[in-house]
Amino acid sequence: MACRGFITKWGKTEFYRSPITFSRCSRLNPYQQQRSGFRREAKRTDTKKGNVNQQQTKTSTPEAGPPGPPPPRKVKQPRLFRPLMFTVGFAGCSFGGAAILQYETLKARVQTAKDGEELEKLVMDMAYWHDWWNQLSSFQRQLLLLVSMVDDFWRSLTEGQRTATGIMAINAAVLCCWRIPAMQRTMIKYFTSNPASKTQCLPMILSSFSHYSIIHMVANMYVLWTFSSGIVSLLGKEQFLAVYLSAGVISTMVSYACKTATGRFYPSLGASGAVMAVLAAVCTKVPEAKLGIIFLPMVTFTAGNALKALVAIDTAGLILGWRLFDHAAHLGGALFGVWYVAYGHKLIWRRREPLVKLWHELRSKGGKGSRPGGGPEVRGGGGGQK
Repeated sequence: MACRGFITKWGKTEFYRSPITFSRCSRLNPYQQQRSGFRREAKRTDTKKGNVNQQQTKTSTPEAGPPGPPPPRKVKQPRLFRPLMFTVGFAGCSFGGAAILQYETLKARVQTAKDGEELEKLVMDMAYWHDWWNQLSSFQRQLLLLVSMVDDFWRSLTEGQRTATGIMAINAAVLCCWRIPAMQRTMIKYFTSNPASKTQCLPMILSSFSHYSIIHMVANMYVLWTFSSGIVSLLGKEQFLAVYLSAGVISTMVSYACKTATGRFYPSLGASGAVMAVLAAVCTKVPEAKLGIIFLPMVTFTAGNALKALVAIDTAGLILGWRLFDHAAHLGGALFGVWYVAYGHKLIWRRREPLVKLWHELRSKGGKGSRPGGGPEVRGGGGGQK
């Protein structure tokens, strides 16, 4: 939501390409005009003085004064009702989907625990695995060892780092799409958020995974990687994803409101709003935690002071009109993170039980004769068993 460095590049090429081309084509020197068939009209010797004065009067009449600059183009005031409804609906769907995902994850873990007993019996059969290994080729063995190393590294990561790795992969893929010339129009339309654009809702979530600058993406993903373990240990993987996605949309909505109020319409992109929500949530929950700067390891400060400093900088940037970052999106994400840890967890996540029960009933009905207890459903009537 913060970076606008791409505007200086594409603003000169895409947005203003047609006016520059037109002005260059209209600048013709006299030599080019003569070659194109434009010649000066020869002087007439038999022209009378009265006719000359009459011609000068006719030519000078239209020129009443020097041509002034064209009137400023009026920008239509955008309406924010649709983005607001999209924000509320997307946040609700995010937390509802997170509750269902947590239910399915717990159910899969129970099934995995049951299957683990049978797997242990198979692993103990060393003769079977010895014969299976001897049947593999050398290339298959090397590939299997490589996969095993990758699996060991993946298991060494925390659950928060694994979740952050998936988000980082999506951001890297979107960054590569920015480097494809044929996709520039699509990227500007759907992966940059601007309240004055015709497409308002979809870019609110897509721009949260969009970075044009490599430095901007690395900075955001480093902060996300640093705080991912803490936020996932506090909220869980599913709840963290809901907070992250909702923060991206809510921070964009705050940016829309500020841009509309000030009349400064410019595109924004980046995951800074969502990352600020994660940082603010951890700093609010653990304000006494010690933080540091990667380039200045000797300088340490508490998480609470770091959050206050960031909020003060973004507030000053919003008031003074700084346009290097989207400070409104930063503040929106930070305030949402603080609010969710203080009140949102109790108001939203702890009240998910009715939705989970409804999903459980739907799964039980669609389970082909299975019931919540896990055993086969037995129906009475017709002499059958009860």
